Amino acid sequence: MAASSSLSGLRVPPVDAVALETRAADLGTRSLKKAAKVQGLKLAIAMMDLTTLEGMDTPGKVRQLCGKAARPLPTRPDVPACAAVCVYPDLVPVAVAALAGTGVQVASVATGFPAGRIDRASKLREVARAVRDGATEIDMVIDRGAFLAGRHGFVADEIRAVKDACGPAHLKVILETGELKTYDNVRLACRLALHAGGDFLKTSTGKVAPASTLPVVLLMLEEVRDHFLATGRMVGVKAAGGIRTGKDALKYLVTVAETCGDRWLSPAWFRFGASSLLNDVLMQLEKERTGRYQRPTDFSAD
Repeated sequence: MAASSSLSGLRVPPVDAVALETRAADLGTRSLKKAAKVQGLKLAIAMMDLTTLEGMDTPGKVRQLCGKAARPLPTRPDVPACAAVCVYPDLVPVAVAALAGTGVQVASVATGFPAGRIDRASKLREVARAVRDGATEIDMVIDRGAFLAGRHGFVADEIRAVKDACGPAHLKVILETGELKTYDNVRLACRLALHAGGDFLKTSTGKVAPASTLPVVLLMLEEVRDHFLATGRMVGVKAAGGIRTGKDALKYLVTVAETCGDRWLSPAWFRFGASSLLNDVLMQLEKERTGRYQRPTDFSAD
């Protein structure tokens, strides 16, 4: 399907790649200093979804991660809690118990993460189970094989079905932009997810390279901004995978502010999914406070 064609009246114009990448590069040169930098680093922490999605995950590992999400730096009460902890569906009850009373949300991947290549009935059962066990956010993967084969109606219908199965839980739609290859495909996938009722657009599973990039996130932010202007419905964006430093996180926050405005500078509307990011941000915060860098071993492993 060409980027300029339509799906049920949904017109998707082609992306000007040069303009997009030039704009992203310009935003990436902006810097925050002193108090603004500290404020930005703390906001980045509050926007983080700490994640453990490995075959060797155990209840003990999940409890440890939940403790870090609730109190990222126990010696500093001014450092906020993270937004959520994201786990596989079978570990949702463990996370729910560990995070009770903290305000940190429990998210669960679903729909056959990370490939999404299971039948729809199984996907919906997986979602329903996670929500029943207490997950307040569901991170679904779209079927990229179906999308790239041109079965866009199938993909949109599946997002709608998963959204219905979520009930009160928020739905993050993982596009896996590294597999979509082109900006035109990313834009079309964004439009499908927005019109199908997704609450968040998410870049990646973190299992595929490239994961999050500034131009792709800029494009996604432009899509949610334009969707809001057209419909009045706010939708969030989650940048996941490949974001490892506080400096990188601040570039994304500048991009959010310059593209969508201050309303999106909230964990309700922007998230980071980057398991290695938190310790670097904590190290940057301590450097701003003390004037020297701490050792990486001074912070607990995720």
